[in-house]
Amino acid sequence: MKYDVFLFDLDDTLMDFGETEKNAFTNVFTTHGFPNGLTDYRDSYRAISTVLWEDLEQGRTTLADLKTERFRRLFLERGLEIDAEQFGQMYLDLLGKEVHLIDGVTSMLHSLNGARIAVLTNGFKDVQLARIAASGLTDTFEAIFTSEEIGFQKPQPEIFEHVCKQLQIKDKSRVLMIGDSLSSDIRGGNNFGIDTCWFNPNRKENNGLAQPTYEIHDWKEFQMVITQTIASS
Repeated sequence: MKYDVFLFDLDDTLMDFGETEKNAFTNVFTTHGFPNGLTDYRDSYRAISTVLWEDLEQGRTTLADLKTERFRRLFLERGLEIDAEQFGQMYLDLLGKEVHLIDGVTSMLHSLNGARIAVLTNGFKDVQLARIAASGLTDTFEAIFTSEEIGFQKPQPEIFEHVCKQLQIKDKSRVLMIGDSLSSDIRGGNNFGIDTCWFNPNRKENNGLAQPTYEIHDWKEFQMVITQTIASS
């Protein structure tokens, strides 16, 4: 096999974050007595959150600030007097209870039996660990790395350096980073000089921000790619 180590992103790669977010958002707003207009609130929240996650990737904000700031901005925009810090923590608690694996993930991971498999995610440690534990996949991974714990985030090369050091990887050419985000997963891999696989189930157009080694649209296709690398190695 060409690769010994597989680094997987979590959200929208192994797990459906859209469904996770929708359920957690609905539950936290309903708990606070806002059962109506949830779609409108959620659309505004997503727009705000997207900007802040992009800021995080560029080093313009921190994960700790993002946790509260996205709700502070939403409530300011909507004229709601709610404690953004408390609300943000409740949202994360609910997020950690949501598990929605993407089709084909379990069988794909099992097909990599014998390889070293780890998770590398830009996210909150407690939330991501809780979701993985609830999925029953914890023992599948040699390690689970979160940007909150490391102090750097994809696409910064430092986060990849940390992972390689912790896993005692000597040869970067044996590592494959797999994820759905061109701006963090693929560009991060490009920045660090490792091969990448873009998980692109919605067949988005590559805007040229990063260049993946492989592009796949489902996990059966990924297994075919790995089989081909075995045959050619």
